Amino acid sequence: MIEYLYGGMFIVSFVLVYFAVKQYESTIELINNGIKTSGKVIDLIEISDSDGSTYKPVFKFTDSTGTEIIFKSSVSSSPASYKIGDSVKIIYSKDNDERKIVSFWGLYRWTILCLSFAAPLMIIGGGYLLYSRG
Repeated sequence: MIEYLYGGMFIVSFVLVYFAVKQYESTIELINNGIKTSGKVIDLIEISDSDGSTYKPVFKFTDSTGTEIIFKSSVSSSPASYKIGDSVKIIYSKDNDERKIVSFWGLYRWTILCLSFAAPLMIIGGGYLLYSRG
């Protein structure tokens, strides 16, 4: 029975690595073919929960057609990572379907998270499977 648990951990790690690679390729595609511009932080949305308050920035930028785009960050933090009026670099796809803040975490967040969960699962699951075969 325990072999199934470790085997499952090993399989899940490969699924996470697959999604990490897909996210990385998507980010590289956006970097190579996206449009880079500058934006400004126009608001900080306070999100309160039982752990306290976090702040989610709202950005505004003008796309290549002259349309003003406003979007909320998908990440909140405490303390706030930006102040209202801060200038940020933004990259967006030509169809304006995908937008990201040009920063390490902004570009590679999902790749890092997937690999962070995959690595221990792969080490524990794979290590057990190798040990039990030997």
